[in-house]
Amino acid sequence: MLEIKDLSVNYGVITAVKKMSLRIHYGEIVALIGTNGSGKTSTLHSISGLNKNVQGQIMFEGNDITKLEPHRIVGSGISQVPEGRGVFPDLTVLENIKLGAYVRKDKAEIASDIQHMFGLFPRLAERKRQLAGTMSGGEQQMLAIARALMARPKLLLLDEPSMGLAPLIVKEIFTAIRQINKDGVSVLLVEQNATMALAAAHRGYVMETGSIVVQGDAAELRNNDVVKSVYLGIN
Repeated sequence: MLEIKDLSVNYGVITAVKKMSLRIHYGEIVALIGTNGSGKTSTLHSISGLNKNVQGQIMFEGNDITKLEPHRIVGSGISQVPEGRGVFPDLTVLENIKLGAYVRKDKAEIASDIQHMFGLFPRLAERKRQLAGTMSGGEQQMLAIARALMARPKLLLLDEPSMGLAPLIVKEIFTAIRQINKDGVSVLLVEQNATMALAAAHRGYVMETGSIVVQGDAAELRNNDVVKSVYLGIN
């Protein structure tokens, strides 16, 4: 579905990503884990077209999207939920969700999808007239995911969905991620919570200083001595 070949990302004299390669197959949840500054977010931004100074190639469903504009990448079937959620604080929950469908014209199906989002995240239905900026962090994360799904992506990019959230809310978010995947959406999950990420994922990649250092099935990574020691806190 998605293939990244020898991706490099530079910010001036700083190289954030160094010739990294990664694949996602249809129907997968793939975890990309690593410490702060390892290049995970830069990788997601490159897939979404937000980084322009990139080298290498990003292929999606056989098409080269490396240099496409972000709105065209959304239209091709990729949506991103950014780190920090990025909701529009002065708009209501419902208005935020509707903005996720800006590339679509099918009004009846948009209305149906909004109801589907309310089924996936009942709290959003309860608060649909509430300003997004007055919601809790967990509710804003649910809203950011729902907004991204309104574009009907084939691939959903999630950047640190558990950041700053209470354990019970994190569990709820990851339950939703699994359901989204069961509904047919492939997922690239960037997470510092390696335990949760690898428990949800089919495969995983470990990124350090801009490069992939370990990759494999999620179960294999959970049993990898380096991953256990550095990322899972198991000696």
